[in-house]
Amino acid sequence: MIRTVIFDIGRVLLGFEWDRYVHMLFDDEATCRAVTEASFRCPYWTEMDRGNMRQEDIVENMIENAPDYRTQILEVVECVGECVERFDYAIPWIEDLKNRGYQVLYLSNYSEHVRARSMHAMDFLDRTDGGIFSYEVKSVKPEPEIFEMLIDRFDLVPEECVFIDDSFPNVETAVGLGFNTILFKNHEQASAELESLLGGCC
Repeated sequence: MIRTVIFDIGRVLLGFEWDRYVHMLFDDEATCRAVTEASFRCPYWTEMDRGNMRQEDIVENMIENAPDYRTQILEVVECVGECVERFDYAIPWIEDLKNRGYQVLYLSNYSEHVRARSMHAMDFLDRTDGGIFSYEVKSVKPEPEIFEMLIDRFDLVPEECVFIDDSFPNVETAVGLGFNTILFKNHEQASAELESLLGGCC
């Protein structure tokens, strides 16, 4: 019997369209490419999510990847909240599950820096029963440790949970720990798969 639904946040409950954001800031394609590779596609972005390094040190390491674009990288990182937008279905989806008696949690790779700049899109958080952001526990998906922390914190039985994420490695780890899982592609697909797992009750 399913008792708990666990959501990833980025690209599941809210959009994080960094490519569009970068192109909105800069007209030159070479600049967009260099800044993107130095920031969003840089391994230090994951370290920002992990929360073990000072934000200033992370940004300086990003700049080392493209020193000619220092100003642009600083702008992208500082204003990153502009590329975050809550999906319209997020709150109704959460509220429907809550009204039907399910516990709703979140488990998300998210940095403190980005969270502080995207609270305008996270008005669904207080409608959940809680969760874990990666920076809070110094571990990121798909590492098993962050899942185990969620299990311990909320006294979960993985077989009684559904974990929804858009990343296959994250879903793969969850499967290995006994969770029911849905690889998110779009809301319609994920909602239909969730209803199937919940037994089709509406």
